[in-house]
Amino acid sequence: MANLVNVESVSKSYGERALLDGVSLGVGEGERIGVVGLNGGGKTTLLEVLAGHAQPDSGRVSRVRDLRMRVVTQRTALPEGSLVRDVVLAEYGAEHEWAADARVRSIVDGLGISAIGLETPTATLSGGERRRVALAAALVAELDLVVLDEPTNHLDIEGVRWLAEHLLARRISLVVVTHDRWFLDTVCGRTWEVVGGKVEQYEGGYADWVYARAERARLAATAEEKRQNLARKELAWLQRGAKARTSKPRYRVEAAESLISDVPPPRDSVELLSFAKRRLGKTVLELEDTTLSAGERTLLDHVTWRIGPGDRIGLVGVNGSGKTTLLRLLAGESEPETGRRIEGKTVRLAHLRQELDDLPADLRVLQAVEAVAGRVTLGKHELSASQLAEKLGFPPARQWTPVGDLSGGERRRLQLVRLLMAEPNVLLLDEPTNDLDIDTLQQLEDLLDSWPGTLVVVSHDRYLVERVCDTVVALFGDGGITHLPGGIDEYLARRTDLPKAASAARSQVDAGEQANAGNGKVSAAEWRAITKELSRLERKLDALHKREVTLHDKLAAAATEPERLMELNSELKTVLAEKDEVEQKWLETSEAVE
Repeated sequence: MANLVNVESVSKSYGERALLDGVSLGVGEGERIGVVGLNGGGKTTLLEVLAGHAQPDSGRVSRVRDLRMRVVTQRTALPEGSLVRDVVLAEYGAEHEWAADARVRSIVDGLGISAIGLETPTATLSGGERRRVALAAALVAELDLVVLDEPTNHLDIEGVRWLAEHLLARRISLVVVTHDRWFLDTVCGRTWEVVGGKVEQYEGGYADWVYARAERARLAATAEEKRQNLARKELAWLQRGAKARTSKPRYRVEAAESLISDVPPPRDSVELLSFAKRRLGKTVLELEDTTLSAGERTLLDHVTWRIGPGDRIGLVGVNGSGKTTLLRLLAGESEPETGRRIEGKTVRLAHLRQELDDLPADLRVLQAVEAVAGRVTLGKHELSASQLAEKLGFPPARQWTPVGDLSGGERRRLQLVRLLMAEPNVLLLDEPTNDLDIDTLQQLEDLLDSWPGTLVVVSHDRYLVERVCDTVVALFGDGGITHLPGGIDEYLARRTDLPKAASAARSQVDAGEQANAGNGKVSAAEWRAITKELSRLERKLDALHKREVTLHDKLAAAATEPERLMELNSELKTVLAEKDEVEQKWLETSEAVE
């Protein structure tokens, strides 16, 4: 099999730090390669050297002639003054040209480009929307090789599944950096680990890489270190977990079972539940006959939901379904329209938001952690501030870095460390895996495994939800909270069935057209025109609501900029006025239907 790209003895440094040191490797035709390693370890640098976006200090990178390659990194920029259509469908003229191509239609729908709007200016897009547009623009092209850096960021669980299925269906080579372990295991047939300036190569996906690391640690470590090794614990969970994760083991099952024979289950649920009841009592968090809205959209419609001591709940739903809004209600940061929120007297609640909380920029990392507490007890483990910081990605040398010099990802990790140091007994986590590498994710999951409290997690990381949660609930947009005994698989199955239900509803509308025409109320043509106008107005309302939410976020971020606040407030008033006008038209049109 010929290589599309060859890397020979490549070295690349930034300042005094060597990220790549004499690396040699190749990308073959049809290979799908996952790249893993610590944050800041050189993964993105390797992709940029492979793609030709960065030149090596020494060594050589060669590519086959006429290689069709697209690259989507975290630094991908969109053309100024462009529309979404200009970026994604640049190679197509009239709409019928791309609409007739099932693959392009699938990409536009699967990545949520239709929801963003093809006529939307790219300058108004959020960071997540810009990443999805750049990804769609890459995938619509005919390619030999696609290089992706964290493509699952800003995708919900359904979007991650779609992307995996799309890449598996196409006969193209792939090099991808991602911390999404389900995606790695589903899509990739080889794994590169960037560590210490070198690239270690392994056959297979995430589970195979975990096994190889565990075996390497077993050969090198003492007996006590082996028992504590996180890679072995992760492997034990993979082997004992859902059948889907173990139906195609590419490594030797007998060797894996021998390696994990003395590793206990990730957590003792009975003991943790008993401990949680002693800490929390019977009442933790309850929503009673609660109605909750976001703009004009009803998220909860007279819902009663009780979260008990020791409950470990994963909350899933498509982007924009209201998961973050629901967490804020549970945290007591907002009030419902009807009903009430009840909080137990012994509850000590901590809420990890997606937004970065204010951190003491004048302190160093360790000082910022010790300002909360010097030591913390998490389950059976007592840790110092320094030990907990190290577990969540701050090695001793980094702990003396000024907080003001941290990257966005490091600031989020520090936010999580400070939150855990407060020893809460109820944790609300909103996308806790953002900006965490796989090693740090394993450390976080290890901490949560033995954490004896109540936990509600919003995450698109299937492995995290399946590992640390005992129950999965979903927001399907029907005003309720749906319990899913089958977990993530049941959620995806239900989401797949939704278009069928919509088709049945359309059939009922068609029957209504004929009945109304027969009754002399309106003609079939008039009925179709009215329902088409209703659909248009609903799409317009969705777009305005999305714009309203974005502006609220921008207002919060610009709290210290008076001129920017005035500009954004004026824009928000315009959006709200237009929204009121569209809503009035929708009401008038609805009355015509009735």
